[in-house]
Amino acid sequence: MEKKEPLSAMNPEIINTLYNEAIGLLKRLIATPSFSREEDKTSEILEHFFKEKNIPVQKHLYNVWARNKYFDESKPTLLLNSHHDTVKPNSQYTKDPFKPVIENGKLYGLGSNDAGGCLVSLIVAFLYFFEKENLKYNLILAASAEEETSGANGIEVLLNQLGPIDCAIVGEPTQMQMAVAERGLMVLDAVAKGKAGHAARKEGDNAIYKAMKDIEWFTSYKFPKVSELLGPVNMDVTVIETDNKAHNVVPAQCKFVVDVRVNELYSFEEVFSVIKENIQGEVKARSFRLRSTSIVLDHPLVKAGLQLGRNYYGSPTTSDKALMFFPALKMGPGDSGRSHSADEYIYLDEIKEGIELYIQLLEGVI
Repeated sequence: MEKKEPLSAMNPEIINTLYNEAIGLLKRLIATPSFSREEDKTSEILEHFFKEKNIPVQKHLYNVWARNKYFDESKPTLLLNSHHDTVKPNSQYTKDPFKPVIENGKLYGLGSNDAGGCLVSLIVAFLYFFEKENLKYNLILAASAEEETSGANGIEVLLNQLGPIDCAIVGEPTQMQMAVAERGLMVLDAVAKGKAGHAARKEGDNAIYKAMKDIEWFTSYKFPKVSELLGPVNMDVTVIETDNKAHNVVPAQCKFVVDVRVNELYSFEEVFSVIKENIQGEVKARSFRLRSTSIVLDHPLVKAGLQLGRNYYGSPTTSDKALMFFPALKMGPGDSGRSHSADEYIYLDEIKEGIELYIQLLEGVI
């Protein structure tokens, strides 16, 4: 595959036009609250954007998608996906999270980095290819909902509407490097049971002490298989509570939550089985949906990225990629470290670079 010159040097007017479209759309999205499961207004903005471009657009719940003009069911299909929902702003914001402000080359606002910059960059890359004929792949652009809560009415339900998909680019902030593997997420609810009693009389069987023994196991146990890309399986106890608030009552029950990040070398079932065998309390998994995923390094998307000088790595965070049953590459402008932070921002240059690299990557494949 021949390495290309930077697209901006080849087509500066086209890139600037797409960039301006992307920034204008991102500002409108930032200014519109779109908390997960409350994305009705941003779905309307996205739907209207495509209609303004005379691009046939469809919507299911709060998910919005469009197909390239010369979509051909006999060809394989490449999905371009990112999400338009956000978390709620935290208490440390010093700026209005819904006021898009540009300062010192940064665009501030809730969802600017996670994952608005990725979404608008993918959208304008889709515009670039929309009317092109004789592509090797069909293209579908999907702006999905409920990613931040891993909800059932986001990409999971949308995939049932889109038809067969052969591969995907999932837009998440990766500094435009290639996340070729991703940890799976399994959340566990555990309960240690004892017997209630009066603390002054040393009655009962303290459930907290029983929970402490199980928590100690979670903190010390190491699964033997360590991934070159994702490292070891990680387990962290993140919530703990008892069934009473009185200081003088020995608790009969102590609940705690465990966040388990699984590498690609284990199934959830294998990890869960080891946990059940080693703790005394009861434990249940909320779901086995958000599995670890990976894309092979000789996949055309990865090879095209390598040709552009992109690096690959394993991502510790979970995205909608976990719900895709086909090869998917996670890649996008922005920095994951800024996600969910106060005064969230993305550099304008990151968006411009993202647009260029998405187009170049796709040109190397389709």
